[in-house]
Amino acid sequence: MQNKIALVTGGSRGLGKEMALSLAQKGLDVILTYNSQKEEAEAVVKSIEQTGQKSVALQLNIGNTSSFEHFFKTLSSTLKEKFNTGKIDFLINNAGIGIHASFAETTEEQFDTLVNIQFKGTFFLTQKALPLLTDGGGIINISTGLARFSFPGYAAYAAMKGAIETLTKYQAKELGHRGIRVNVVAPGAIETDFGGGAVRDNAQLNAQIASVTALGRVGLPDDIGNVVAFLCTDDAKWINAQRIEVSGGMML
Repeated sequence: MQNKIALVTGGSRGLGKEMALSLAQKGLDVILTYNSQKEEAEAVVKSIEQTGQKSVALQLNIGNTSSFEHFFKTLSSTLKEKFNTGKIDFLINNAGIGIHASFAETTEEQFDTLVNIQFKGTFFLTQKALPLLTDGGGIINISTGLARFSFPGYAAYAAMKGAIETLTKYQAKELGHRGIRVNVVAPGAIETDFGGGAVRDNAQLNAQIASVTALGRVGLPDDIGNVVAFLCTDDAKWINAQRIEVSGGMML
């Protein structure tokens, strides 16, 4: 029987890496993309292959929509050669960056970078993926707790994620006739290298976040990966158009 296949953008490190590994543990084959971290991506592929699942890493710059045509040609040929299929079952839109700047000081260049990577890139990558997405499959868009609560310095970033959350509902509505479920996973603060690793490496910030989290600690990458993997199973077949915040109860 053909294993289901998940495509995880930004799967070479941080949350994307944990998502890819969690999906493999659930018995899915995984295609992951990386922007520049080829060696890290290949290491994730090796880890997945050690679980007995198939995996491959493809280069993708999510912020450059003009590269998508080439990416999808490569993806199609990879699917045929490596997985003996022409389709993927799940798309996890995880790739992204964080830019920390107050609203008053955010530059147009920073804003445009965030739009291209966090919103425009995700919008059109998903659009172009539709012919390859199996009917009855799923899309998971990664947002942030910062779309619900506010910490100074994330106005532009969180606004893009707010747009992703609205887009998710429209995708669920318009793709429902194909049986495609579309959901949002919104992590709280997580200890990764995201945003320069501030949450992980700044003890004062880490303690502050833990103090406003009901479970009393900062999140870890596998707190998120397992939830994404769950949404790619039949156990989640009736979950659609939902925002699932995975934050341990931040800012309640």
